[in-house]
Amino acid sequence: MLDLDPHQSNRTGKHNGESEIQENGIKRHRTSLPAPMFSRSDFSVWSILKKCIGLELSKITMPIVFNEPLSFLQRITEYMEHIYLINKACSHADPLERMQAVAAFAVSAVASQWERTGKPFNPLLGETYELTREDLGFRFISEQVSHHPPISAFYSEGLNKDFIFHGSIYPKLKFWGKSIEAEPRGTITLELLKHNEAYTWTNPTCCVHNVIIGKLWLEQYGTVEIVNHSTGDKCVLNFKPCGLFGKELHRVEGYIQDKNRKKLCVIYGKWTECLWCTDPTTYETYKKNEKRGGEQKKLKPSEDVIKSENDEADDMPEVQDTVQFIPGSKLLWRINCRPPNSSQMYNFTSFAVSLNELEKGMEAILAPTDCRLRPDIRNMENGNMDVASKEKERLEEKQRAARKERAKDEVEWHTRWFHQGTNPYTGTSDWLYSGGYFDRNFSDCPDIY
Repeated sequence: MLDLDPHQSNRTGKHNGESEIQENGIKRHRTSLPAPMFSRSDFSVWSILKKCIGLELSKITMPIVFNEPLSFLQRITEYMEHIYLINKACSHADPLERMQAVAAFAVSAVASQWERTGKPFNPLLGETYELTREDLGFRFISEQVSHHPPISAFYSEGLNKDFIFHGSIYPKLKFWGKSIEAEPRGTITLELLKHNEAYTWTNPTCCVHNVIIGKLWLEQYGTVEIVNHSTGDKCVLNFKPCGLFGKELHRVEGYIQDKNRKKLCVIYGKWTECLWCTDPTTYETYKKNEKRGGEQKKLKPSEDVIKSENDEADDMPEVQDTVQFIPGSKLLWRINCRPPNSSQMYNFTSFAVSLNELEKGMEAILAPTDCRLRPDIRNMENGNMDVASKEKERLEEKQRAARKERAKDEVEWHTRWFHQGTNPYTGTSDWLYSGGYFDRNFSDCPDIY
């Protein structure tokens, strides 16, 4: 526990009259960015992307106009925004309720992407990001372990030693003429230590539409299977594609089944709003009544659902209603309210706004590879777009030069905090945490900035 500046306790926050300083020096987290988001209206996207149709975008240098001031490693950290769902899963004695909480956590992990049409910065090889949140009960470390293909590995643990959350992510980005698609690859694993349970899943596909003309909008689609490797229970969630008239936009439907494939409950909602569960019989009865044209009850604000905001725009489906409530359903999760000035901050959530925060004294304890120290991201956040663009080019050239030098000397790159291995539950290739980061011996970290 490090008190970086005890004289700043009024600024960083107090509890019961005394200052509580977290390991990373942050107490009261900022609520806005240093500078408002710049306008993208003056840039011709087509002039840049017309040569990229059908190509894998991770190998193409993109101008800073496409970015938001966060690294992809920080974007991964946003999985932890709804960590209370992991805590809820740990507290439940019933394995069905634990699976419900884990399913809600898996859906909540992609909710922060709603209306986030900016691209996070590609992490440099060896780049890291750490976050310790004592108020939320976890610490988190990630590292860019490969550049081609780009692979980001992460590890998080509960400060009460109640869970471990880890995985490796390597999305494939492709441009299809009017849209950019991010196909998820890599396994996500959640271990509930008290219950000796492990859950694994992969994320749905994300697609940004209208990248050439019209208002940008985003959808998630595909099937997510969450497996409890201890009980054999499985949750199957279908993130529905928008469809012709936008009726299915943002909808999620699925079910939980036991090892004998007996359906235990049905889950439904929207990844942009909320998630509910009910028993299969009630759900089927409701659906049959719906087909007959029976009256359905729409959720009201008093029923703890936040209605999604949808402005009319060219080629963007307009959602006519919100989630249909099935009487007797249980609320599993709902999205957090965005800050009132979120649209001027790249549509960041309050959690995302805090991720690149750098207070006085933090540089002394952070790894020199931490992406809070990246000058291109820092300058973009501060509104210095020309400097940010030049710094981005410099860092990319520095990385290319280092790669050529290693090839010339026949030296292999060695990761610092993760190693390649096999996921113990799925048997697939994975990047596993080697340990030792929080001992803070950073003497052999590479110079990447």
